Amino acid sequence: MGLEVALWRAVSVYRAIALLYAAVMIIKNFRGYAHPWAGWAVLGVMTAWTLYATFAYRAPQRRKWPLLTADLAVAAACLLSTSYVETERNLINGRPTIPVSWVAAAVLAWAVVGAKRLGVTAALILGVVGIMVHVVAGTADHLTPSTLNGIVLLFMTGLVVGHVVKLALDSEARLARAVEIEASTRERDRLARGIHDSVLQVLAMVQRRGNEMGGEAAELGRLAGEQEAALRSLISSGSRTARPALATPGARSAAGQRAGTDLVPLLTARSAAAVTVSTPATPVLLPEHTAHEIDAVVGAALDNVRRHCGPGAKAWVLLEDGPGPDEVTVSVRDDGPGMEPGRLAEAASDGRLGVAQSIQGRIRDLGGTVSIVSAPGEGTEIEFTVPAG
Repeated sequence: MGLEVALWRAVSVYRAIALLYAAVMIIKNFRGYAHPWAGWAVLGVMTAWTLYATFAYRAPQRRKWPLLTADLAVAAACLLSTSYVETERNLINGRPTIPVSWVAAAVLAWAVVGAKRLGVTAALILGVVGIMVHVVAGTADHLTPSTLNGIVLLFMTGLVVGHVVKLALDSEARLARAVEIEASTRERDRLARGIHDSVLQVLAMVQRRGNEMGGEAAELGRLAGEQEAALRSLISSGSRTARPALATPGARSAAGQRAGTDLVPLLTARSAAAVTVSTPATPVLLPEHTAHEIDAVVGAALDNVRRHCGPGAKAWVLLEDGPGPDEVTVSVRDDGPGMEPGRLAEAASDGRLGVAQSIQGRIRDLGGTVSIVSAPGEGTEIEFTVPAG
């Protein structure tokens, strides 16, 4: 049974108990009414509406404005009837209204549907009607403490119950999401174990045997190694993204605030036999444009490694916290031949703007900084830091 079903059952039970209490009060007081027959008529209307509302609210598709409005209108009419049924003397002496606490059922229904906003609205409407009872009966100058207390209790009912309902429904939604994530993670782990025991082992064997045989088999072994690395990266990134996002340089709590694209799977997708990608164990959420621009910069840097460092060069990509409290830093390092001093400036003057535009230009547009360190025979390291916002 879902939480919402339980809430509506609670409203129905309250409505029935409140009706029983109102019936007891009418039986006790009807001899002192100005119009006793009207008191019994109001009790009949309350009984009929209790039966109908209990049935109507069971269907979620009927919990709309027509039913809510009718529920509140019936409660208001029964409450207002007190000015006709009761005598002025009894009202001045503080005798309770004809429906007593039965009208609060309408406030509860509104609170369940629209949380505290609708709950308070319904309570205010019935509070105004409660004052109109004395206005119509001519006893407005003799508002009793019990009347005012009843209005305050209605208001508190709508406020507190509405707030609790919202918290409960939000908690149920989070629990359902957590269960869904756990089930998804277990299934992914099961598939990962199967892949590890079969496909990954076959790819690793093909890579090893291909390297041993040489020739065209070595090329097949190299391709198998790249596919093995890519598949391991896919499994790893899938398990990571299945977890709820925790606090990271680019992520904020759900109470606040920023969310966006996870940079981690974008970078880990670039893993290969010659490319090692290291990232945090939790998502790094950045604005979508920022995440994709950083991924493009890393792709441009790796293209330069493949183009200028030869087929045997290796590269390492590292994603980590930036020096500032709200920054991320990415570095791309290779073991290639490195660059002579002034080579980048020379390339830019010759019109070759790969680094200047694809890397430095992108990071500059993001408001970040780039550092390029290289020396002949020592490889090249490109490190850039960008704001996470």
